Amino acid sequence: MDKFLAIKTLLEVADAGGFSKAAQRLGVATSSVTRLMDALEASLGTALLTRTPRKVSLTDAGIAYVEQVGKVLDDLAEADESVFDSGASPVGSLRISVPSTYSRLRLAPHLAAFLSDNPRVFLDVVVADHFVDLALERIDVAIRIGLQDRDANLIVRKLADNPRYVVASHDYLERSGTPRTPQALDAHECLRFAYGGGYRTRQVWTFRREGVEQRVEVRGHLLSNSLDVLLEAVMAGRGIALLPEWHVGAEIRAGRLMRLFENFEASPHQRDAVVYAAYLPNRRHSRKVHALIQFLEARLHAALEG
Repeated sequence: MDKFLAIKTLLEVADAGGFSKAAQRLGVATSSVTRLMDALEASLGTALLTRTPRKVSLTDAGIAYVEQVGKVLDDLAEADESVFDSGASPVGSLRISVPSTYSRLRLAPHLAAFLSDNPRVFLDVVVADHFVDLALERIDVAIRIGLQDRDANLIVRKLADNPRYVVASHDYLERSGTPRTPQALDAHECLRFAYGGGYRTRQVWTFRREGVEQRVEVRGHLLSNSLDVLLEAVMAGRGIALLPEWHVGAEIRAGRLMRLFENFEASPHQRDAVVYAAYLPNRRHSRKVHALIQFLEARLHAALEG
């Protein structure tokens, strides 16, 4: 019995839910699939499949076995692909993760161009706002926003700066007045991003100008871990928000929001957060990883300049 062929056939049977359909997919006779499954079960000394007139399904032992051999086959495919991907041009599947709002506004508009430049690459984009485990979820590149030292065990590469603007609607400013200095925010409703902690958590915004730093404690009735929620609220005149340029730049240019304190650099941290790529050390020689990073460096820099 060809063990490797038997395992691949088992996975096909499990996915198809029957011998006949699996045989059609594999281009072989149904009897060949049946004999191969019988031989595999005999070699293991246990039943992997439950056979009924309507459907073939995995037993508990079959589920456990498929889970284990599936990982082995994935590792084998990854090893094969790594050999191809070390060549002169990028090739193979490239699985990336990216935060949802950033994906919509900054990444998605450029994917078609990347695929045109790299016709042998197959993109798998995972949109996720949680901190993805690259090894567990088999992510080749994670695009992240924040402080790069958070990923101390990964290789990180800065893609772009991440300037933030203090913004408010004209309606809010007409009702509540325009703060002339950052310290005046103490008297205003500030819409805050949830970096951790609860509603009563103290939040400080940092302002810098000509080497001088000011830290201002802000308060407000809205706290959210969604940038889109905060943008909708500030557009509706509910308060003042500190949001990334890539999220509010279009609204400022269109005149729908007003940027405050233009002479200051503003940040929710004492250190500047950036947009960066993170990947596992075993991807350091991957042509497709480097192709994506170089592409994004150029595109995201151009978007920020524009």
